[in-house]
Amino acid sequence: MSSEENVPGDEGRDEAAGAADHDPSLGERPRGPAPRDPRPRYQLNDPAVMRALAHPLRWELLEALEHAGTLTATQAADILGETPANCAFHLRTLGKYGLVEEAGGGKGRERPWRRAISGLSMTTAHDDPNTAAAAEVLTELYMNVTLDRARSALLTRRTLPDDLQNDLGSSQNLRYVTPAEAKQLVADLAGVLDRFRERNSDPALRPPDALPIEWLLLSYPVRDLLGRPAPAPDPESDSDSS
Repeated sequence: MSSEENVPGDEGRDEAAGAADHDPSLGERPRGPAPRDPRPRYQLNDPAVMRALAHPLRWELLEALEHAGTLTATQAADILGETPANCAFHLRTLGKYGLVEEAGGGKGRERPWRRAISGLSMTTAHDDPNTAAAAEVLTELYMNVTLDRARSALLTRRTLPDDLQNDLGSSQNLRYVTPAEAKQLVADLAGVLDRFRERNSDPALRPPDALPIEWLLLSYPVRDLLGRPAPAPDPESDSDSS
């Protein structure tokens, strides 16, 4: 699972916000080429951070900051229909774990905040039961928020201009691949989606007609098919190969 979100191989940040050295107990940083977005990805391993993120308003604040670049608690409250005090509290909580940071300037509730990360990555398999439980709760929130939004957007697509409806399109694909091949396909597709990523961190790079368009990259085994008998080998194919 990841938010922006899962781009395998990006350089990550540990959960110890501001720490000069990475704490091995929190897990390894993701390896790979540095992203064009100058902000690091955040590799979630700490159950305390997972629990802190399992709050819908904190997800909304992270997304609002991504869109706007910087926001004060008062500005965020106006956008999200919350009180400035509530937004200020949740921004400070996100800041505690290094997910957001003060952008400089302002005072009190008028201090602007910005995202300190390009995205989130989290594995769902953990040996520690507390970490596994926290990951399950956060994954459920993430999937509910993401799939509810996708369902709403797709069911109201007819309200979009015709050319935009046709340009966006949609696709569902089933492939018979090995786990290693599936992993490589995810990496390949994520690499395509990495295009224009620098516009997330710098709104000034967005063209005037740029729209916030979301892609979901989800992969999973079709359990209904797993329990069915596999097709028998074709004897003619065996004889041809001999």
